[in-house]
Amino acid sequence: MSEQGRVVLVTGGSRGIGRAICLALAEPGGVVAFNHFDPDEQAAQATVAMLQAKGVKAEGRKFDVSDPAQVNEYIDHLVNAYGRLDVLVNNAGITQDALMVRMSLEQFERVLKVNLIGTFVCMQAAAKVMMKQRGGSIVNVASVVGQTGNVGQANYSASKAGVMALTKTGAKELAARGVRVNAVAPGFIETDMTAAIPEKVAAVMRANIPLGRSGLPEDVADVVAFLCSPAARYLTGQVLHVSGGLYM
Repeated sequence: MSEQGRVVLVTGGSRGIGRAICLALAEPGGVVAFNHFDPDEQAAQATVAMLQAKGVKAEGRKFDVSDPAQVNEYIDHLVNAYGRLDVLVNNAGITQDALMVRMSLEQFERVLKVNLIGTFVCMQAAAKVMMKQRGGSIVNVASVVGQTGNVGQANYSASKAGVMALTKTGAKELAARGVRVNAVAPGFIETDMTAAIPEKVAAVMRANIPLGRSGLPEDVADVVAFLCSPAARYLTGQVLHVSGGLYM
């Protein structure tokens, strides 16, 4: 399908990397829908306005990506309203950091429920639509720590390693129906999530990045847009690290 007229769904799209992805995938005549789980609608409304300014139909909906009933209801709505689903970007994610010996089982399970189970639930629902269409692109947002691990993030690291494996399995299962599945693994990106890191710690992290700076949400979004484009038509099952060389 041409770039114009695509129907796109981005989870966690109201702010940060998710918002940048929505904007990068916005093409006049297309549809960009996103999910969020914010306590209010302020950020979501701002994202909708930005998308509409780019000439796309835009909508945001609050729902839990780990709840199959809510996910299936929304994807059914998109297909009924717009006739198809061409792109799914699984970006929704949370952190609940603690050292492993102090991390509660609830903290571990909650992060996996959103980051990994949520990705699976959304992939499964979208794949059923895309397989019937015999075409589509799914991009999952993993993390460099899924490859390297990270102190205080046993839950987050495990969830993102799982996303990488899920991406490869999905790519193998869906390729015969023309559905491509890839992932991006961001490094240290300037978002609300990383803004909470003390500056001294952030400075040390930046010093370890060969390109000499932290990333911007747009750095990730541009790679996602490439993976969803015809230019990436022969790419599937890949995890592209967007980390300024932090992981090689």
